[in-house]
Amino acid sequence: QVQLVESGGGLVQAGGSLRLSCTAARRIFSFVSMGWYRQAPEKQREWVERIFSGGTTSYAEAVKGRFTISRDNAKNTVYLQMNSLKPEDTAVYYCNCEFTSATSWGRGTQVTVSS
Repeated sequence: QVQLVESGGGLVQAGGSLRLSCTAARRIFSFVSMGWYRQAPEKQREWVERIFSGGTTSYAEAVKGRFTISRDNAKNTVYLQMNSLKPEDTAVYYCNCEFTSATSWGRGTQVTVSS
């Protein structure tokens, strides 16, 4: 497993943008994917998007065309560029790293979108 630290959350108006970062405490080898999940108040945590070790990405329908995931291997960091934010995007966003036999989670960063 690996320690993950998220940053970049905050308060933004609807239509605005934020970029979240997730930095791993060490170089990650042999992972399956890294991704982002979110959890809104009184709702279950839901998957947002992920990037696989080979570079392929996949997105939840709710964020397709608005959010973009990317990775900087030299910095051990995964980014989530969020554009055209909506109030329903308000949630705690968690970074996740999937290995073949384990999963690591960050502690989350709050994103609040005002209408």
